[in-house]
Amino acid sequence: MDTQDETPFHIVTPLKESSALSKMAGTQVLMKLENIQPMGSFKIRGIGHLCQKLAKKGCKKFVCSSGGNAGLAASYACSKLGLPATIVVPGSTPEKIIHKLQDLGAEVVVTGKVWDDADACAHRLAEAPGSLYISPFNHPLLWEGHSSLVLELKASLGIQKPGAIVVAVGGGGLLAGLVEGISKVGWSDVPIIAMETLGAHCLNAAIQAGKLVTLPDITSVAKCLGAKTVCDRALECARKYRVISITVDDRDALRALEMFLEDELMLVEAACGAALAAVYSGHIQRLQQEGKLEKSLGPVIMIVCGGSAISLSELQNFKSQLGMV
Repeated sequence: MDTQDETPFHIVTPLKESSALSKMAGTQVLMKLENIQPMGSFKIRGIGHLCQKLAKKGCKKFVCSSGGNAGLAASYACSKLGLPATIVVPGSTPEKIIHKLQDLGAEVVVTGKVWDDADACAHRLAEAPGSLYISPFNHPLLWEGHSSLVLELKASLGIQKPGAIVVAVGGGGLLAGLVEGISKVGWSDVPIIAMETLGAHCLNAAIQAGKLVTLPDITSVAKCLGAKTVCDRALECARKYRVISITVDDRDALRALEMFLEDELMLVEAACGAALAAVYSGHIQRLQQEGKLEKSLGPVIMIVCGGSAISLSELQNFKSQLGMV
């Protein structure tokens, strides 16, 4: 590979203060705008890095299971690498996402009800000669790619440490990447607030049980948080580092999504709304009152993870499902 091939597929995203979120949290909130990444989410960091590294080793075809965003990242990376991609998605995936995947040149297979069903199918398809399975969240190269986010934060903040980092958790890949990143830059004492919606709370369930737990079903509207079992590395991270696990209900996530659209003029997925609910539902201040966060807090980093499976009509559909006016 030449030097050109080593250029990452992700971009360095802005770190921008939000006056609305800062006012609500009672402390400075800085948004890491991963929603403006190619394909609209943080996923390109890890998946782009993984595809580049494996293509360099001679892999000729990738098979990825996805709730949407991982597939878009894999398709984008494969189109850049000139390699074929098969993306396996569950039946709950919006048509808009399927068309986007096809426009990127990917073969799309729709199967099952939730991501876990699609993942089982992806494993089978990857048994074909020359094909390689890509997990949307469970691979050391993926975590290494996601850790680039923390290196950017360090470059932006210099000697200042964050008071906390807020992140939405699905399968746990971004959480594992953040932990790898904070270890690299000497921020291991910085608390990570891991936000999930009830009905997609596989990390919280695992922490409560003290072992990996498989949820019976994904009942949350935040389908992109929809892994029934968190990756074991994420649970290990939660045990070893200052990870504070919080669950919110779908209404909280959707309200946060709407308020964020009003405040920042950006529309993000319900999965990202789960992270934003840390501020909009008052959890930051509650954690300070409970002594789980410092009273005098450094900047809170809100990872705006983004996501492509959202539109105004989709938002209205979710609100109707939940009986929200």
